[in-house]
This record gives sequence, C-alpha cells and structure tokens, in this order.
Amino acid sequence: MCMTALVANAQDAKNHNLEVAKNLDIFNALYKNLDMMYVDTLDANKVIGVGIDAMLHSLDPYTEYYPEEKQKELKQMLTGKYAGIGALVRYHQKLKRVVVEEPYEGMPSSEVGLKKGDIILQIDDTVMTDKTVNYVSSHLRGEPGTTFMLKVLRPSTGKKMNFKITRRSIKMPEITYYGMRPNGVGYICLNTFTGEPAKAMRRAFLDLKQQGATKLVLDLRGNGGGSLSECVDILNMWIPKGVKIVETKGKLKRAESEYKTRLEPIDTVMPLVVLVNGETASASEITSGALQDLKRGVIIGTRTYGKGLVQIPNVDLPYNANLKLTTSRYYLPSGRGIKMKEGIKPDIEIKPDTMANITLYLDRLDSTEVMFDYVVDYIAKHPTIAPAAEFHLTDADYADFKQRVINAGFTYDQVSKKQFEELVRAAKFEGYYEDASAEFEALKNKIDHHDLSHDLDAHRDEIQQLIEQDIVSAYYFQGGQMQIGLRTDKVLREAERILNTKDEYQRILEKLNF
Repeated sequence: MCMTALVANAQDAKNHNLEVAKNLDIFNALYKNLDMMYVDTLDANKVIGVGIDAMLHSLDPYTEYYPEEKQKELKQMLTGKYAGIGALVRYHQKLKRVVVEEPYEGMPSSEVGLKKGDIILQIDDTVMTDKTVNYVSSHLRGEPGTTFMLKVLRPSTGKKMNFKITRRSIKMPEITYYGMRPNGVGYICLNTFTGEPAKAMRRAFLDLKQQGATKLVLDLRGNGGGSLSECVDILNMWIPKGVKIVETKGKLKRAESEYKTRLEPIDTVMPLVVLVNGETASASEITSGALQDLKRGVIIGTRTYGKGLVQIPNVDLPYNANLKLTTSRYYLPSGRGIKMKEGIKPDIEIKPDTMANITLYLDRLDSTEVMFDYVVDYIAKHPTIAPAAEFHLTDADYADFKQRVINAGFTYDQVSKKQFEELVRAAKFEGYYEDASAEFEALKNKIDHHDLSHDLDAHRDEIQQLIEQDIVSAYYFQGGQMQIGLRTDKVLREAERILNTKDEYQRILEKLNF
C-alpha cells in the first residue's frame, strides 16, 4: 500500500473516532438536560432503553439489547428451553377466561392429566379468572423443580380439579414428525436447528432407511433456524466429508469462519427434496441453499425468509446486560449470499392453498368459540379414536358441528362484502352509481343475506380438516396433528411426484447453475 493510501486511511479512522466521541458527548448532555429540566420525572430504564432499541433497529432486525431482567428470555431463545408445565394456553373469548389449548406430549401438563378446554382458575393462592394470557403463562413458568398447585374447571364434567405440578425444563422436539409415505418416500419435518437436531435427524433418517425409504422429503417450512454447526452436521448425512458448506465474512478476522463436513456421510445418492416457505430462515436457508448449490437436492415451495446475517449472542455489557450482535454474513458454497427479503428461490415454486375467510374466522377470530367448544365436547365423549392417519369425522359429526355454528349466531366478514363496498365508493366517485342503483341494491341484498349453511358446506373439506387436526392433537399430539395436515398438502404432493419421476428430478438438478 502506498504512503498516500496509508495517510488517507489514518485520517479516515481519526475522523470516525472524532464523530463517535462527539455524538456520545451530545447524547450524554441531551439526557442530562432532559433529566434535570423535563416537566416530568424520567424513567431512565425506559427512556434510554427506547433510545438503545431505536439505535439497534436502524442496523438490522437481529442485533438486540437484553437488560438484566430479560436474561431468561435470551437464554430461552438460545437454547429453545424454558421451565414450566409444557402446554399451550389461550384466551377463551366467550368465557373470558384463560384455558388450556394443548398439553404437550411427555410434559408435566399431559402427565398429570390436564385436558384441552380446562379453565385455569388458580395457581397456588393467586386467582387467575380475571388475568391475561401473558400473566397466567408467566405464573405457570418458573424454576425447574419447583412445585405448585393448579386449580381448573373441566367444562365437560363441571367439576373443579386440583393438580400438583412440578415444573421442569421444557424443550419442543427437534423433529415434529417423521414417517413413511407411499412408494418408498421417507418424510421428516425438522422443527428447529436449536438443541441437538443432528442426532435426532440421524436417528430418524436411519430408521426410515431401515423401513425401506429410497427417497426423502425434508420439510423445513416454518423452521426459523438455530445452530450453524448442527446445520453442517445434518447436511453431512448426504454430503461427503471435507466439503465446504458455508463461510462467514465480517469486519473482524475472528468473525470469519469456514464450515466443512467432518464425517463420512450416510447416503450421498438418495434423491432428496426440501420443502421451504417464507418462514424458512437462517440455518434452514443454509441447508436448502447448500443442497441446491451442490446439486444434492431439489427445493420446492416458496422463497425463503432471507436471513443471511450471523449473530454472536453474548456480548457482555455492564450491570448483567447482554448484546446479541450481528458480526458477519453467510455465504453458500457457490459464493452467493442470502439477501434479506430475497432468500433462497425454490427450484419449483408451489404456493400453499389459501384459507377461506369463514375458515379463518372459525379457527382464530370467532368470538363464539364454537369450533374450540365442539372439539372439547368431542374429546370428552370419545375416550379413544382411530390412529391419526386414519381418523375422520363422520357426516353426522360434521352435521352436528354445522348446526352448532348456525345456532351460535356465528358471523364473519366476507371478502365479497368488502370488495362490494369498495366498488360502491368507486361508482359514486366516478358518477355512475345512480344509473345502476337498482343493480347495486340487488347485489347488496344477496351479499347481506348470504347462506351460512351453504358456506359451511362449500368449505367443508378445509373446515373439517382443522377440526380433525384439533381433535387428533389431544390424542396423538403434534405428530398426529401433522399427519392430518399432510393428507391435503399440495406442496408435499409435488415433492412426491418429482421424487417418483426420476428423469425430471435429474433434469432439475442438472440445470441448476449458481
């Protein structure tokens, strides 16, 4: 480097340091004046905390500040673990109470006998009937090994029940479900790269091979990522030893790393398809992107999230605070990065089916809670049901549900009604509404007096599937729930079609070029 360049670099560094010192002095003086003269007393934690969050938000979405009181939150995010009872709770809008939505398999909640629909009345001496979901949830959590009394009301019997529950570390399974599909296709749904997913993946893959799997679908939809080393070890099952999977590059030398496979693979030739969507992020994108770059698998679904940044999670700050800090970027084997909001483009784009408005309201937005209550009642009347893959509601079951919806006075916002209102506004603005007022009024009457019974029949398939998933989860937990969803999964159907069409699978791999 010539002397002129050295001088210029030294001057740039000096100017940068001057700007940093100047702005820190301004910030310090600004807060001192606010604290001394502002009309109200300032909460230093709140005001400065907002300033810190705004500063970090201007950088990227992943650099975050964790003050001392949020250290448990940081630990849970990094490990995927928390201490509690292992259950999902929700607010029941009609009852105006917090209820149990789903006890998790093998967790304290299911082991003591909590059921979907149980109304949470009291935790130890604290009454919970007027509390929010966050409040109840925070009291269900605690230190591992601590014991508390939980009082609930079971709607199906009308009885109040007391449970003595010991909290323990809760961690969701890395693999939600795996199993065999037709024509020798194995299927694995990997939920996270946090924890020890490589061990779980190896066990599942070997089990599927033993069951006769000759092709594999790896489902990474909704997988938000986790450990980079776990990601590399998972890829190592299908990629030879010593192959570069990913490298990181940053401002500091210590932020730069190269990750290669380090073990002998299990199977380097088995046809492989990976399912992705807009919630496939970070380590999941490295997995799908590396398989794509190395022509080792076909990617199907929708474009991934686009998180190509690496964080270190534990930069120590004064007073027991921490900073999760972005230090580098990921680069795949071909050298391409994973750009924010661009992500990995699938080889075959398949968009999932959209949910009808009536189904959305029944599932999430219904103030009458008619679907939730139907499922709770069904579970109470059926001690056992058929295996998850075989379970179906009968015509009589759906007719019963349909009548409940009608009797409950269920209503929902129709897309057609909103679009009609937009059309009326446009027609009035453009001046032709009066000439067509009779036609507009006739259409309005048809929209306003829609046939709820007809809508429930028209969308029966997707409504019934949601009910079946909720019911099955009470008996076979998340794995069973997933098996119901896979019945009509058109993205999975396309993956199976590609795997069962050897020539097309090979053509897709051969044309990949990055």
